[in-house]
Amino acid sequence: MRAKIIVLGVVSVLIILNVLTFIDAYPQTGTTEPLPGGWGSRSILAKDFSAYYIGAWRLIHDASQVYTFGNVSDGEPPIYPHPEPYKYLPSFLLMVVPLLLVGYQQALTIFDLFQLLLLPLIAYMTYKLVNKKGVVVTLIVVVIVLLQPSPLPNWGFSVTYYWQWAEGQAKVLETFLLLLSFYLGSVGKPRLSGVALALSAFDPRFAIVALPLFVMYNKDRILASVTALIGAFVVSNIMLLYPSLGAGFLNMSYGSGMTTPLYPYALIPLITVVSISVVNWKEIVAAFRALLSHSSPK
Repeated sequence: MRAKIIVLGVVSVLIILNVLTFIDAYPQTGTTEPLPGGWGSRSILAKDFSAYYIGAWRLIHDASQVYTFGNVSDGEPPIYPHPEPYKYLPSFLLMVVPLLLVGYQQALTIFDLFQLLLLPLIAYMTYKLVNKKGVVVTLIVVVIVLLQPSPLPNWGFSVTYYWQWAEGQAKVLETFLLLLSFYLGSVGKPRLSGVALALSAFDPRFAIVALPLFVMYNKDRILASVTALIGAFVVSNIMLLYPSLGAGFLNMSYGSGMTTPLYPYALIPLITVVSISVVNWKEIVAAFRALLSHSSPK
């Protein structure tokens, strides 16, 4: 009980510090200032959320233009100087479509606040996944997941989370879906675990990194989880069969998609998955050995 109280207290402090970081970052959501530190090549940039918002609008009204860079004269909402290019799989746009009911700036704020509200759920799932490793390990992992502390002047208590909120990025949602997949696997729900990982794979880089943990948590019903993963991934991205949309995705993937650097907010899901993988490396190795022994010829 004492350990739970300590973890709860630390989690509460971490979430409060993240909320304060959000408050510091929020004024940035309405600006078009250049990214610091050489992160962007253009002098003035719209926020990353602009790619999601315009991408969702195009998916509904002009799907052939989803991966087109810049403004398109097809009646889409204007964003100064132009919307950022969309670089994810189209499945993510299905999650963004409801935000088209409000204007761009309102949608960005709602998206940020929704992800902020996911932090307690992220904390709960993180605790359930690592608490058996002891209180010290649990505290280290929850600090990594919930804040990634890196206080710098004017950037709140975390550089990664500051730019997550300032850009209206989707990395907290992605982290939530990855952890949800692990958690569902750990409680014996392999099909739902597969669906959650498929939904997280709109940016496939982190889903690929998460595969060892996915296998570990679903090792007892791996066929059911993998079948659900593949099925949900195919269904949620079925619109890629639309020729012009599919061609746009391929052009993006082999062009700007391949050269996109790892921005600070990308460390939120990446370090989360890596830290839980490190904590469970013995279990991961054992799970793969068991699967290989079962699949090898007798």
